[in-house]
Amino acid sequence: MKKSNHSLPVLLLKKVVHRKKAVLAVFFKYNHEIKEQLKAIGGYSFSKTLSAWYVDYSEENLRILKTTLYKKVVFEEAENLNQVVLKKYVKEKRNLSEENKTVIRNYVNYLKGKRYSESTVKTYFTFIADFINYIKDKPIHTLTKRDVELFIENVFEPRGMSISSQRQLISALKLFAKFYPECKIEGLQLQRPKKSNFLPTVLSKEEIIQLIKVTTNIKHKLCITLLYSAGLRIGELIELKIKDIDLHRKLIKITQSKGRKDRYIPLSEVCIPMLQNYLDSHKPIEYLIEGAHKRQRYATTSVRSFLKKSCQLAGIKKHITPHSLRHSYATHLLENGTDIRYIQVLLGHSRPETTMIYTHVQSEALQQINNPLDLIVKQMELSNKNKLNSWDKQH
Repeated sequence: MKKSNHSLPVLLLKKVVHRKKAVLAVFFKYNHEIKEQLKAIGGYSFSKTLSAWYVDYSEENLRILKTTLYKKVVFEEAENLNQVVLKKYVKEKRNLSEENKTVIRNYVNYLKGKRYSESTVKTYFTFIADFINYIKDKPIHTLTKRDVELFIENVFEPRGMSISSQRQLISALKLFAKFYPECKIEGLQLQRPKKSNFLPTVLSKEEIIQLIKVTTNIKHKLCITLLYSAGLRIGELIELKIKDIDLHRKLIKITQSKGRKDRYIPLSEVCIPMLQNYLDSHKPIEYLIEGAHKRQRYATTSVRSFLKKSCQLAGIKKHITPHSLRHSYATHLLENGTDIRYIQVLLGHSRPETTMIYTHVQSEALQQINNPLDLIVKQMELSNKNKLNSWDKQH
């Protein structure tokens, strides 16, 4: 965020759609005092998706914010602040011509032919279909850079889409340009916005044990244990098949995961009796963690749901997701002295830079750093003690 001529913090106010309703989003460089002021006003929540604090949009909430922080901050208002937020973009059904439907279907086949993953094809299809729906009757071959910008401004931002999603949109458009060279998108200098760098939320080793302890359902307990002890992504967990577990070699095989890579992960000794107990009691047929019906994958929503309940039972106040257990696994490996190159292999990361994020959150290493203030105080105490001893000897 740009710096103001004043020495006061700058707050950028935007009106966006978040969770299907209009909200007043407040963007600012982290400031503890401002955060506490917003919490004191009441009604404000922090959104990781928006990377901002927000409250239901109303003229009254806007007035209260400005009155409360008057003379404490500098306000900057986005152009859309007084505009009507178009909720139709959240629920609007696409109205595509048969010709455009054919183009989109062929684009999907193009992606499948390039062997993109099912999830990537689905995501790119959604973005391109929404974009073509937005331009309505405008011929695809006449598209301009401004059409893309307007789509982002009028659809993406009001929906509160993340920077990560915008990067995916640009990737989808670049591929669409290669598939449909008649359009003019290929000549556009489409820039992907820089990624937001957030430090992952990590549980302590004690919190991990407590989380497993309070989970009494054997299936749920096994899921949590595997997510942490093997550093699994939630998609890898629900795709695990019984044949992927090698109890004799104590290995888990992850097949064709992100980036179409296979990898092996050591199976935790603690997990083995829990796993055998689960296999004996639930008798899954194909997938290790099956749903209500045999040979059916377990739902990711179910994993998120019972994990949330277990966190509440364990008294964990942090916002924890299944991926937080993977983050915790990597961080604890690093704290235990495991070489980061091995951690990269265990996690299935393509680039070492991805794994390096955990060097910023290993608490034990950070705790060993001597704070300069503590050193100054200790040196002063030692100096005063030496002076006192010297005085005692003289008298």
